[in-house]
Amino acid sequence: MIPLAAEGGQGGGTAFILPPLYEIFWAAVVLLLILLVVGRFALPRLYAVLDERKAKQDQADAEKRAARLVDEARREAARIRDNAQSEAKEIVSQARADAQTEAAGILEGAQRQILADKQAAQISLRTDVGMLASTLAERIVGEQLKDTALSERVIDRFLDELEAMPPVEGVDAPVTTGSASEPTPEEKP
Repeated sequence: MIPLAAEGGQGGGTAFILPPLYEIFWAAVVLLLILLVVGRFALPRLYAVLDERKAKQDQADAEKRAARLVDEARREAARIRDNAQSEAKEIVSQARADAQTEAAGILEGAQRQILADKQAAQISLRTDVGMLASTLAERIVGEQLKDTALSERVIDRFLDELEAMPPVEGVDAPVTTGSASEPTPEEKP
């Protein structure tokens, strides 16, 4: 092959490896034109498409993060709401227990007070009835009872007979108190 190239009359041994200078010039011009066209028109469009894809991907990622954040916020809100409801139930049950304890204490105090008042009224009535019975007996007999032991026995016997009598409805009704769980007459519908 080397002999053929030499026969062509082109001088030198590098002539068939290197193209002529005018071909190099025109190839460079065409390459520059292609680079200019690609750089001026194709690359901006290519970059725009890549930027658009990247923006869409970023938007999709942001939407996924936003959805995840919203889900986490909803779960947190549900947890907070459940905690608040359970705390509210605990507060209400504690308040009920405190109210029941306080009501039981008030009821017990009222029952003690009623019993003390009843006993005081019985003692007072016993004394008053005894005095009246003594005065009545003095008027009936017509003279003053000087024997105090005798008058005490007469009064005690009279009071014992009164206590042995059957109770009169409405007058001798026993004092009762309702339990804390029963509603009062005003509370009943």
